[in-house]
Amino acid sequence: MKIGIHGKEFKRQTAPVIQRIFELLSGEEIYISEKFETYLRAPAFRKFSWKIYQPEQLGKENIDLFISIGGDGTLLETISHIGKLELPVLGINTGRLGFLATTSKDEIETALPQVLSQKYRLDKRAVLRLESNSEVFGRLNFALNDFTIVKKDTSSMITIHTTIDGEFLNSYWADGIIVATPTGSTGYSLSCGGPLIFPRSGNFVITPVSPHTLTVRPIVVSDSSEISFRIEGRSKKFLVSLDSRIATIDSSVVLTVKKADFKVVLIQLEGQHYFKTLRQKLNWGLDIRN
Repeated sequence: MKIGIHGKEFKRQTAPVIQRIFELLSGEEIYISEKFETYLRAPAFRKFSWKIYQPEQLGKENIDLFISIGGDGTLLETISHIGKLELPVLGINTGRLGFLATTSKDEIETALPQVLSQKYRLDKRAVLRLESNSEVFGRLNFALNDFTIVKKDTSSMITIHTTIDGEFLNSYWADGIIVATPTGSTGYSLSCGGPLIFPRSGNFVITPVSPHTLTVRPIVVSDSSEISFRIEGRSKKFLVSLDSRIATIDSSVVLTVKKADFKVVLIQLEGQHYFKTLRQKLNWGLDIRN
């Protein structure tokens, strides 16, 4: 089996976990990212062998699945490498919260044998795509979590004129705006008052960031919608983001968000479920008085 691995820089106490992952994958053909290799220079890793993959060449490598080692940010980076290939991804969480990287480092002894024997389910997640009249993010014009517009270089609010399928929705006076997928509804959108959305619900949520008018609330729309934005403000520059990627634009740029024509495929092991993740990560049902 050909397995791709991408990971983040790790602390010394995490090194034995990374070593054990490579031990459990011994006998498989391993491909790692160039960035991750720079963190594997310790003598303990010299006994392992791997090849380096280039993201733009992944389609030629015939890799069967990917493993992300880190947190949710690392998994999002991994997805930016995979792009439209729809390769299954297992997120091993060596970080903190982990809504996407749901396999803890204490579970690798049981999780990796399940993966190698293909005893898992595939959880397919919707992706959003950004189109514009300017080349903003190049080939990485997609996001699993969210797209955002926020102000830059000023304390003043910005105005974001928003249309859905050509129909005017609102001119948001706010610090910014978020379009989140169901997967991203547990992230930035949630912290700004947005709702939780079940992954298979077929929706996006538009969530304003610190709106001037308190009656302006998040709105859930069909993920078949095309959502367009035009921005005004005292500043000449604005920040836009797709997951962890950030770019600066000006008011001449018109932005349109729609559902991408591919999905992100997450590996879901036995006993894992979206509802269970919510209960664990958000401490639902936990009585802090006891």
